[in-house]
Amino acid sequence: MRTGVVDTPLHPGRCPSWLFKRMVKLSGVISEAIINEYGADELLKRLSDPLFFQALGCVIGFDWHSSGVTTTTCGALKTALITNEQVVVCGGKGATSRRTPQEIRSLDLSEDEKERLVYASRMSAKSDNSCLQDGYQLYHHSFLLSNNGEWTVIQQGMSSNYARRYHWHSSLAKGFVEKTNNLICCNKVENRVLNLTAVESRDVRELSVDLVNDGPS
Repeated sequence: MRTGVVDTPLHPGRCPSWLFKRMVKLSGVISEAIINEYGADELLKRLSDPLFFQALGCVIGFDWHSSGVTTTTCGALKTALITNEQVVVCGGKGATSRRTPQEIRSLDLSEDEKERLVYASRMSAKSDNSCLQDGYQLYHHSFLLSNNGEWTVIQQGMSSNYARRYHWHSSLAKGFVEKTNNLICCNKVENRVLNLTAVESRDVRELSVDLVNDGPS
């Protein structure tokens, strides 16, 4: 289930290398502290909370009100945890996001488990990109996995001048199409949104499938 949504202004540019190095170091220390004290699953659960993630990005040094906090914080976590045996981070921004399935399949897991995780990665992206038609096109997708099989997805879409971040967690992912208790946390309301993941949209989804299957008349 999607656990939250956050909106931030869309800013161009790159994080300075000196700042990114500090973010890697700080995010690594904080992550290790949480893992050692509470376990890897708890780290992923906290990262699935949009407010915790936003706070983490600020604590490790990035601008609190910028789209870059998502991509840079995820990048810092991926670098910091590269040697960690309990948490792995796959995917990232742009072309790197499209390599998420490849990175998942490179892990030392059973084939069935790999395909289960690839399915979760693809369907969470498909749900936020296609079923939730809010005007934001995904360009960032990070898939975080614990050694116990729990996972968190942090992905972000962009519109003309704003970015929107979406969070998922495996413990709540009963399905990827219809969610009845998803949390949305944001300060920007879009006037025209077609939310096909809503229970109220069930008839619309079924009719859409019927129309596609019937083909052109």
